[in-house]
Amino acid sequence: MAILTVENITKNYDKIRALNGVSFSVPKGCVFGILGPNGSGKTTLLGIIMNVLKATSGNYKLFDEDATDAHRKKIGTLLETPNFYHYLSAIRNLKISAAIKGHGEEDIEDVLHTVDLYKRKDSPFSTYSLGMKQRLAIGAALLGNPDVLVFDEPTNGLDPVGIAEIRMLIKELSAKGKTIIMASHLLDEVEKVCTHVAILKQGNLLSSGTVKDVFQENDIVQLAATDKEKLRALLGGLNNYTRLDEVGGILELSYTSGTANLEEINKYCFTNGIVLSHLQLKKSNFESKFLELTN
Repeated sequence: MAILTVENITKNYDKIRALNGVSFSVPKGCVFGILGPNGSGKTTLLGIIMNVLKATSGNYKLFDEDATDAHRKKIGTLLETPNFYHYLSAIRNLKISAAIKGHGEEDIEDVLHTVDLYKRKDSPFSTYSLGMKQRLAIGAALLGNPDVLVFDEPTNGLDPVGIAEIRMLIKELSAKGKTIIMASHLLDEVEKVCTHVAILKQGNLLSSGTVKDVFQENDIVQLAATDKEKLRALLGGLNNYTRLDEVGGILELSYTSGTANLEEINKYCFTNGIVLSHLQLKKSNFESKFLELTN
């Protein structure tokens, strides 16, 4: 079952195209990261899904059906800065949130336990740290026990401790079977908590799928020789590598992970009259793969 299916969504603001034919699917039970730099269209996309904004063209489905307000009521959301009464306690703020959403108050204590604020339930919101305030906002999204949660930049503005707390909470919610869709500009955040990802840049979808597939590791072989251009021409006769780049004067061959053979490469070069002054194998990391995609 697909929780969300986005089909060729485009959004224009006058002459600016914020989203350009974006399509992807969010499977049930995953933590799906919508990743991209600021201005890539993440918040616009979430706004369209939650009916805050209207798409210029395209459509989307929720729970494999045409989206309605009834579907959206099954989704807990955190799309902007938490908006609570600073002089009221956590429990009073959640009671107000429950009333606004049309939920009962029976699960408020469970929610406070889930977000680890039960011991501070009677403290004024103004006394909370930024991380605690964000956890309370996630608590408000949990009212009514929705199976799907949508978060826009859930760790934005938090210190390292607050970021770690929110990430741990997201993992715990996922372990309970919640489907979580979250927008983030932080590569590290997606790497640590997400199972699936869609990468946006300037409104365009660059890639989507499981984190493992999108950020598949490669073997990168670095080579150098006195005559770099002769080496470059020689490498054109090699098989199996997927691309040839030059980084800082060093030639780099990219291979599917586990397929590079340094002994064979060295023998090939030597047999053809090139003595390598540098030959090294390294693994591409999450960050380098992201930069490769976005650049």
